[in-house]
Amino acid sequence: MFSDSKNILVCPLDWGLGHATRCVPIINGLLNLGHQVIIGADKNPLAFLSQEFPQLKTVVIPGYEVTYGKKENALKLFYESVQFFNFIKKENTFIDAIIEELNIDTIISDNRYGLWSKKVQSIIITHQLYVKAPIGETIAHKKIAQLIGKFDQCWIPDVEGPVNLSGDLSHLKPFKYRHHFIGSLSRFNTKINLKSITPSRAEEYDVMAIISGPEPQRSIFEKMILEQVQNNKLKAVIVRGLPSVNEELQLEYPGLKIFNHLSTENFIEYIQKSKIVVCRGGYSSIMDLIALRKEAILVPTPGQTEQEYLADHHFKEGNFYTQKQSDFNLAKALIECKNFSPKGDFNGGLAIKTLLEC
Repeated sequence: MFSDSKNILVCPLDWGLGHATRCVPIINGLLNLGHQVIIGADKNPLAFLSQEFPQLKTVVIPGYEVTYGKKENALKLFYESVQFFNFIKKENTFIDAIIEELNIDTIISDNRYGLWSKKVQSIIITHQLYVKAPIGETIAHKKIAQLIGKFDQCWIPDVEGPVNLSGDLSHLKPFKYRHHFIGSLSRFNTKINLKSITPSRAEEYDVMAIISGPEPQRSIFEKMILEQVQNNKLKAVIVRGLPSVNEELQLEYPGLKIFNHLSTENFIEYIQKSKIVVCRGGYSSIMDLIALRKEAILVPTPGQTEQEYLADHHFKEGNFYTQKQSDFNLAKALIECKNFSPKGDFNGGLAIKTLLEC
């Protein structure tokens, strides 16, 4: 079926950069097979993937602008979820026009549940089969199963079995729709050959902080990091997670480097030069940290129940230390995280060529 070159539309969700970064190995795999890849995204994910793959055609597919307030509550999260499901219906109404215009053969959607069509092969990438929610969890599980069932395949970026990365999110109970566990997805998997992960390399920085996620929580977390780095007189690298922003944040503090965004190669370099990473508890960040075997402190976005669950799950597994943002104490975390270390091999699964032909 896929012996000839196909036009494949790859569409990541635009909540932070994680869904875009984990599409990098998928896009590389498709290009290596000789397919034509078109990137369908919005805002920061579009900017990121355009920088990673400047040769590829892009199309703006408007995203859903989720917000996480300074104080989250169950009613606000319920309202946000209702709006999200309404948005899914809207994005499904215009995907056929894009398919026609760009002569698309296959859609690969990362957590964009409305981007499917009966006209072409439609694949969804997700690990959120059983979401965590303060209310309405059972209803949400049924709704997600219905949405995933509209796709021809579901690719789950994890491994089967009791030792896994996503815990209950992908392994709570069996499911009926067509699926494949494809192993961990990290943009670093094809870059490292572990040339870059040598203990002998000097660690110049105490901390590398990776800021990400929706506003206003992204900026709140950034401010906390900056204050505690300076108060504790640490040498640090801060990546703001803003690839579409041109102006730089200027601070006169020795030993501090601030970037809006870093290329994959430079990102790896600074991770190696840093003793500890501080970042959100997003699934893509966890897959990257596991790939790099890097010690880290996870600080979930307040109110983002998936991140809170994942941070707690990996804390219990002994992989990463975690703190709530409301209790964030960098000095304490730098001491406690020494008792944690990422472990396990979560690669594997079927090759992309085989998956496309399933």
